[in-house]
Amino acid sequence: MNLPRRHLLAAAAAALAAPRHALAQPFPSKPITLWVPWAAGGATDVSIRLLAELASPLLGQRVIVENRGGAGGTLAMPILQNAEPDGHTIAQIPQPVLRVPYTQKVLWDPVRDVTPIIQISGVTFGVLVPAASAFQSLEDLFAFARSRPGQLSIATNGVGTTPHLVLEELFTQRGLKYIHVPYKGTSELTLAVESAQVMVGVNSTGFAPLVDGGQLRLLATFAAQRSKRWPKVPTLKELGFPIVAMSPWGLGGPRGMAPSVVATLHDAFHKAMLEPAFVAELAKYDQELDYRGPAEYGRWLREQYAREKINVERMGLTRAGG
Repeated sequence: MNLPRRHLLAAAAAALAAPRHALAQPFPSKPITLWVPWAAGGATDVSIRLLAELASPLLGQRVIVENRGGAGGTLAMPILQNAEPDGHTIAQIPQPVLRVPYTQKVLWDPVRDVTPIIQISGVTFGVLVPAASAFQSLEDLFAFARSRPGQLSIATNGVGTTPHLVLEELFTQRGLKYIHVPYKGTSELTLAVESAQVMVGVNSTGFAPLVDGGQLRLLATFAAQRSKRWPKVPTLKELGFPIVAMSPWGLGGPRGMAPSVVATLHDAFHKAMLEPAFVAELAKYDQELDYRGPAEYGRWLREQYAREKINVERMGLTRAGG
């Protein structure tokens, strides 16, 4: 029996539409992997793991945290660059990713290759010594470096990180030499300082519990004002150095993510970051919430990327040929 032409056309249209409909799945359709570019066990890692735990039920899928520490917090960038933009692969975006392209040759771009999702928090930094150290002030470090050039060992969380750049400004720019010892994360660094494997450490406020516990002594912070937690500790600015170094961080995904996927991730992580348990976790490390939505976070990333170029050029750290 011959079917009318209109029935054949309707059947063909339905056949073509069926595969597209079958492939359209609600997001998320599987667990989400959140890459943390620091070693496991540090303050940022611990905080993000709690954030992932709180966001998982809101998303209806588990958020799995994976670590890829090293290279100053930039090793999640190649993962994002090569991941499918379906929202199932995301990463923490720390400050160094905005700086390293100017100091090293990399194949990724922190603006071009990232879809901003949400800014969560920020860290400040401090100069640490073991509790038994003879160093009582920043000036003691300078005096030691002057009298024993190249013998002062100072640990940071990697080449090109904010602590490293501040050290270059404090020491190298004044003709003082030190031994730079990079570590993959806060936990390794603080252990090295506490056990006197290195003489000094400069790191984010993940060191807070060890300072409060008396294992480490804090000589100065990089914040704009003194910490309420350690009101006796001066800032670099108070000590006469025009340096205020903060390091906000957020979450991003591969470029090309659909706005609806970004909105779903943003809403879940925004709600999770406001949970009292997460706020309390940040407080352990003298940190606070520092929220920006996708559009504002994207603008901030672009602005900071431009500023980092100026900072790197000012300090003479631009890579050869860069």
